[in-house]
Amino acid sequence: AQAHEHAGDAKDLQSANRALVVDFYNRFFNDHEVREAASVVADDYRQHNPQVPDGKAPFVDYFEQFFKDHPDSKARIVRTAANDDLVWLHVHSTTDADDRGEAVVDIFRVEDGQIVEHWDVIQAVPGEAANDNTMF
Repeated sequence: AQAHEHAGDAKDLQSANRALVVDFYNRFFNDHEVREAASVVADDYRQHNPQVPDGKAPFVDYFEQFFKDHPDSKARIVRTAANDDLVWLHVHSTTDADDRGEAVVDIFRVEDGQIVEHWDVIQAVPGEAANDNTMF
């Protein structure tokens, strides 16, 4: 019974981490509530995207400027997954309604209810593809 209870606890934690990241992501990247949403980002946030500096304050500053420059920017979450302390988001990110956008996989590491680390893989959505499946 102990192992079964532990599995339930792990699932609950994964669900909580996924909910935390999805709420953060929507508030930050879609509602542009940058400072408010970043309350769940650790001060020593570790960033693996080479265009964004480490730390919560530089992350917030970077995107405050980005959203001033791109006020119609959106990031539609298409699907999510969680495992242990990691949460994955598959996202269609656009700067405005005319932008084909980018297919993004964001990976966040959550520790004690705070987002502590981030990786992403970004691919431009092309005008034509070799199949009819879309990237989403």
